[in-house]
Amino acid sequence: MPSNNQLDPKENALFKRVLKCYEQKQYKNGLKFAKQILSNPKFSEHGETLAMKGLTLNCLGKKEDAYDYVKKGLKNDLKSHVCWHVYGLLQRSDRKYEEAIKCYRNALKWDKDNLQILRDLSLLQIQMRDLEGYRETRYQLLVLRPIQRASWIGYAMAHHLLKNYEMAFQVLEEFRKTQSDVKPWDYEHSELLLYQNNVLTEAGNLQAALDHLNKYETHILDKLVLFETRASLLLKLEMFEEAENIYLKLIDRNPENKAYYEGVAAARRCETPESKLAIYKEIKEKYPRASVPRRMPLIFASPSQGFKEYADALLRRSLQKGIPPLFVMLKPLYQDAQKVTILEELILQYANNLKSCNKFHHDDDETQNPTVLLWTYHLLAQHFDQIGDTVKALDYINEALNHTVTLIELLVVKAKIFKHAGDVVQAAECMDEAQSLDTADRFINSKCAKYMIRAGWMTKAEVMCAKFTREGMPATESLNEMQCMWYQSECAASYMNQGRYGEALKKCVEIDRHFMQINDDQFDFHTYCMRKMTLRAYIDLLRLEDRLKCHKFYVKTATIAISIYVHLHDHPVADRKQKDDNDSGLSASELKKRKNKERKAAKKAAAEQAAKRAEEAKKEHNKKLPPADPDIDRVPEETLDPEKLERTEKPLDEAIKFLKPLLSLRPNDLNTHILAFEIYFRRSKPLLMLQAIKKGLSIDTCDPVLHTCVIRFLKYVASTKHDNPAVKEVLESEMASLFPNGVDPVVVNNKFLENYPKSLPHLLAAAKMMFLLDTETGERARSLVIGLNSDLTSVNIKSCTEVLKALEGDELGKCEKMYQDYKELCHEKFPFARAFFPPNKLVNGNSEVENEP
Repeated sequence: MPSNNQLDPKENALFKRVLKCYEQKQYKNGLKFAKQILSNPKFSEHGETLAMKGLTLNCLGKKEDAYDYVKKGLKNDLKSHVCWHVYGLLQRSDRKYEEAIKCYRNALKWDKDNLQILRDLSLLQIQMRDLEGYRETRYQLLVLRPIQRASWIGYAMAHHLLKNYEMAFQVLEEFRKTQSDVKPWDYEHSELLLYQNNVLTEAGNLQAALDHLNKYETHILDKLVLFETRASLLLKLEMFEEAENIYLKLIDRNPENKAYYEGVAAARRCETPESKLAIYKEIKEKYPRASVPRRMPLIFASPSQGFKEYADALLRRSLQKGIPPLFVMLKPLYQDAQKVTILEELILQYANNLKSCNKFHHDDDETQNPTVLLWTYHLLAQHFDQIGDTVKALDYINEALNHTVTLIELLVVKAKIFKHAGDVVQAAECMDEAQSLDTADRFINSKCAKYMIRAGWMTKAEVMCAKFTREGMPATESLNEMQCMWYQSECAASYMNQGRYGEALKKCVEIDRHFMQINDDQFDFHTYCMRKMTLRAYIDLLRLEDRLKCHKFYVKTATIAISIYVHLHDHPVADRKQKDDNDSGLSASELKKRKNKERKAAKKAAAEQAAKRAEEAKKEHNKKLPPADPDIDRVPEETLDPEKLERTEKPLDEAIKFLKPLLSLRPNDLNTHILAFEIYFRRSKPLLMLQAIKKGLSIDTCDPVLHTCVIRFLKYVASTKHDNPAVKEVLESEMASLFPNGVDPVVVNNKFLENYPKSLPHLLAAAKMMFLLDTETGERARSLVIGLNSDLTSVNIKSCTEVLKALEGDELGKCEKMYQDYKELCHEKFPFARAFFPPNKLVNGNSEVENEP
């Protein structure tokens, strides 16, 4: 029976206190006041009070009770905008934004001019990027509150995001005209003008944007943005002389900004290296201490254009000053073999001369400090490491350590050399030694932890990170709370390599939650930015959030998660407590009952254990926290159980969740379509397989991994009968255009082999497919990849490890002798790589993940 909507004065006052307690997060007090209202028989079924009680319970983590009370309140008063609004807030708290929007719209049916509901609706619409709906809602708010600044700004932004630039500018202009009392140093008005100028620029009205800047120059307080914007507009309008003058003034402000030099080059229409070099020479004479005019000419100058002289000047100056990141500046030059040769000659000459006479050159007048030789060895070690000469790199870094054994930078470089050479254990030990020299340096601490994780020392890595995390709280929990994604992504990769798939998936899900949280954090800015007028930054934020999952951490995490789920689909986890059913003497029905009982018991025990761990961690954590407000309860996040994640019943469905953002945000990444194919292949979706291959081939036609997908697809199509004539027609049509030389997988594979006879990754891909198509060709397939001839390309630790894995597994047919012979060959070529160590050289007989010491 519906309740009476009108409360008595006493109960109405209590209801207002319920609302106030909710706003102040005093949830327990709110429940007390709600109970007082509902204890009155006259209002025991009052819908709005029941709804507010449910909303308060939700804030205390009692979600099921919350939904019960809110639904009961809504049932008792379907025409209450409060009940619908509360139901929408409940849906929003569960990230069910579409449902929340429906609730808000229902609330507006009963109170169409309710400002709070309209504001909440607009927040959800911009969060969901329902831009048309957002524009309509902002218009309603503008009509209802035309005197509020946020009403005008929100409506203008809605048009801007919809690319209705003219309307957005007009709305902003009308609002600007109402601002009669502009103060001399009004930063918010300045931001409004710059945002208005951005709208004109994005609309393509460059001349109007330039005129706008000139007109309101005195009101714009951010002069740096003013000059940069004006220079950019002048350049686009081909007003080169004026643009050049402004860029030169910007260089006067900051001679270390490369973009300003590029602006000068564009304004002078420099097309040759000589003309660009002239700019840097001019600026270097004016600002002799600036590094950019010394560094950038190395990129443009060819060996015939004085590259050696530029390099000599930069190297001498940097080595004298002892600049550790010197090699980082030189690294882009390693794409040019001639420049690498010149650099090597110069640095070796320095080392020899400094060792013999403490001078860069025998004819120099100035004698150098002994530390210059140290930094020269440091640079030489990095140089030889970059070109793959590990022995020389270690020789020079050891020379440097003999000179100064306590210099942290030397140990860091030595660790990197071992890492690049394939010895993650030695690398971790060197980095640990470097960290011990300065335990207060967080950068070295993080580097050390990363190397330990790669070596498989998970416990030691956690202890290392604990030096900089909250005391009294497990380091992994603290790092998760801080959204430390580099740590979690490294852990995920390491756990996957160790075969601990549940732990790896736990880290992947934690990272995915971070991205969800970052996306949800937008809510805090939708209102704030319009109030504070940080409009340009707000638009940048929205655009950043739209492509958030393009970030390298998400891409790496998604790749790991999808790979694991695909593996779990192919190799489901066996029951760890499985008994010998053959000796049990039970009938099939009794055996089934026993299995179900054991499964339920194991599930219950795992849940209890996880809850116990979570409770212990929470208690330990809370001991270190300051006294909390008793009216505000902390809601614990759902604990992730690695075993439960590993035993998922539908691994491909879970993989799809990680794949979808990659498909929408990284369609030009080949890896996206390879991952998509692996999932669709296992789901027997031929059209989706074809789509993945087609998009992959449009990006790279010669990728070896994609080739394996192509051959498996052709084999699948040839061996599968398609009952649906539409599917068959599409396959035949698309495959005819995609493979003009035929769709026989054997022919396609042989053609691929002919095209890439000297590339080890391509040979391996072709060999795998050869064996897949015909297991009788195992010997020939193996013979394609076991030779490490000098004419082979792309022979590195990674490619050789892939060959070794293929020989060890089923992809090329097992042959133990060939496996051991190839491993010995690889060890001769890469003597530092642990993947190729013989058993007697390993401490624990494991070449991939070393046990913790």
